[in-house]
Amino acid sequence: MESIARARQLVKKYAHTVAVAGIDFEILENECFGFIGPNGAGKTTAMKMLYCFLPRTGGTLEVLGRDPSVHPELIKRDLGVIPQDTNLDTDLNVFENLTCYARYFGIPHAAASARAAELLDFVHLTEKRTSEIEELSSGMRRRLLIARGLINSPRLLILDEPTVGLDPQARHLIWNKLRELRAQNVTLILTTHYMDEAAELCDRVAVMDKGTILATGNPRELIRAHIGQEVLELNLTGIDPNAALAELRRLPVKVEASGQKLYIHCEDGRQVLHLLTESGYRHITRRPATLEDVFLTLTGRDLVD
Repeated sequence: MESIARARQLVKKYAHTVAVAGIDFEILENECFGFIGPNGAGKTTAMKMLYCFLPRTGGTLEVLGRDPSVHPELIKRDLGVIPQDTNLDTDLNVFENLTCYARYFGIPHAAASARAAELLDFVHLTEKRTSEIEELSSGMRRRLLIARGLINSPRLLILDEPTVGLDPQARHLIWNKLRELRAQNVTLILTTHYMDEAAELCDRVAVMDKGTILATGNPRELIRAHIGQEVLELNLTGIDPNAALAELRRLPVKVEASGQKLYIHCEDGRQVLHLLTESGYRHITRRPATLEDVFLTLTGRDLVD
């Protein structure tokens, strides 16, 4: 498959702060690629360099076959951006937000009107065509942002936290729309703090922390490589953690301690569960491993401001 974006030793610095510290990645045409990581990991900065909003400090970057520092206007012609912040024009109604935005791409009025009507139908907002922006719910505004980002029929759509703050119904509607775009050969790059969203939508993810990429791969493969198939959570309230750890050393498992819990990573939790219950431990939860486990294992469980 053709590469649609490629970075080598990509760096972004602000004065004495390094936001992106020499990362490498390659995003293929018609895949959904996700950047995940804690706040301040460098995800949004990397995205802004991809969509020509920020110049890089060092390294190389290629988007849609071009260097953003040399041909930003040519890249933007085939690029759609859905920002995290809702920056719709409140002086315009729903339909006008789309047709006015189309002018930036030189789309003739008749074609822009037809495209706007098509996109409002796509995001289920046709009935809101003449509504003011203040009349829309948060979910409707996110859907309108997606419609606006598609007005120029882009090959590449970049989404920064596409479902932030939305209820489950609105999130799933947007997920379905993104799947439909994939079926239309639109490449997606997104950031999200929702690990279920990344696992559901992304072919591959890059786990970022402190401006670096810690791991890249398919969500299922990352789970298998870093966690295993299952996780057991042992509540340590009233329990000597050293005694529990001594029991677990007899088994081929990885163990993380955090707060009042031990997180036990394994391929099959039955043997571990049997050993622990035989030893008198009772407050144990057994569950499938998830991408969130990978995220917390690689970036840490402690909150960092």
